[in-house]
Amino acid sequence: MRNWAIGGMALGAGMLGAGVYTSRKAREAEAAVPMDGRMVEAGGQRFHVAEQGEGRPLLLIHGLAGQMRNFGRAMLDDLAKDFRVIRVDRPGSGYSPRLASGRGHLSEQADAVAALIDVLGLEKPVLVGHSLGGAVSLATALRHPDKVGALALIAPATQPIESVPEVFKGLVVPPALLPLVAWTIAVPVGVATKDKVLQQVFAPEPVPGNFLVDGGGMLGFRPKNFEGAATDLADASAEAETLLPGYAGLKLPVGIFFGRGDNILDYRVHGEKTAAAIPGARLSLTDGGHMLPFTQPEASARFVRSVIEQ
Repeated sequence: MRNWAIGGMALGAGMLGAGVYTSRKAREAEAAVPMDGRMVEAGGQRFHVAEQGEGRPLLLIHGLAGQMRNFGRAMLDDLAKDFRVIRVDRPGSGYSPRLASGRGHLSEQADAVAALIDVLGLEKPVLVGHSLGGAVSLATALRHPDKVGALALIAPATQPIESVPEVFKGLVVPPALLPLVAWTIAVPVGVATKDKVLQQVFAPEPVPGNFLVDGGGMLGFRPKNFEGAATDLADASAEAETLLPGYAGLKLPVGIFFGRGDNILDYRVHGEKTAAAIPGARLSLTDGGHMLPFTQPEASARFVRSVIEQ
């Protein structure tokens, strides 16, 4: 009995220590990567939004476990010369709280994006979606075709994923255990493995030394961001197949930009297969990996411009 008591006390102390560490890392992350914009309420959802430039609106939507700084500064500055560039933290990412439902379904995220388009007064914006943000962009165009002018998709998730990429398997957590995991072991493990994880995400390109701050990577060391990413992975993956029947009916300019060496999503599946299913869609390839908006910002900006000119 005494051994059980000692074990219980040790476990409790360990969990308490992990919670204290997690809270400290979250504060450090927010100090290093503060908000870049303002909070906007749309359709009952609060979004962290940042804007620059004037002209035709471009709405930039980041991917899984990311935030708005995943779009490199050089890309933003280039596009802002001629366009109104709006970046947004997706629900449950960065500084945007999770959806009211607590879930991450593509349909709900798409409806929230559509509400944001209305609140910001955007006339047929070009949705620039990276990775999971590409899936959200597609879902928005399919559910709200009158609100979207074009799709510029960078390394987008466009097809069902048969198996979770190795780098994201740590996000596969039963919903009932998610808050406990997020506030105890998730952040310490994330900090300890960050170098290995980033190498896998960026491969075959090197990890930029400034990504944790300039790319917003440090915000991943917050329990709420872990919960949001884990929920996104579960819900969005389950809904991916529902997008496929609508591809043939899309009637707007669509461009897809992929790195041939993408270590997260196969361009032949999520690029070639999807481009063939969407009338008039164009696929552009480059030598690079999954994080093109940050590693190849100038090329990413040129790609967005090419879609607008279609």
